[in-house]
Amino acid sequence: MADYDEVYAIWKKADGVGLSESDGRESIARYVKRNPGLSQVAVCGGRVIAAVLCGHDGRRGYLHHLAVAREWRFKGVGRALVAACLENLHAAGIPKCNLFLFASNRPAGAFWRRVGWAVRADLRLVQRGTARASSPCLRSC
Repeated sequence: MADYDEVYAIWKKADGVGLSESDGRESIARYVKRNPGLSQVAVCGGRVIAAVLCGHDGRRGYLHHLAVAREWRFKGVGRALVAACLENLHAAGIPKCNLFLFASNRPAGAFWRRVGWAVRADLRLVQRGTARASSPCLRSC
């Protein structure tokens, strides 16, 4: 969290990184605390040059917001961050990792294919807000 301001600035400049209220300091702190040691930053000369959020739900890993400062792209920085995340997830017993990618983000799609990821044409992302989502006929386990 010490790098949050620099990381957020990189995310803000990166094409294809969709930021929302879920990316505020408190939300990111909660995510990092829930997934200790998994998210990664790359630093050069005391300056953050790239970052990725990484976490898991106990069965699948997830990467969010991989972004590399423009002048550091195509130098292996993003690839190194992803490799570190995958190694850490593997060490935690997580066999697979997913990520979310805007369909219109062709450069990111090309990057992920280059580093060995497959696009799943059989899946769709479905989303809704959590407010008033409970049902009175269910009970927690």
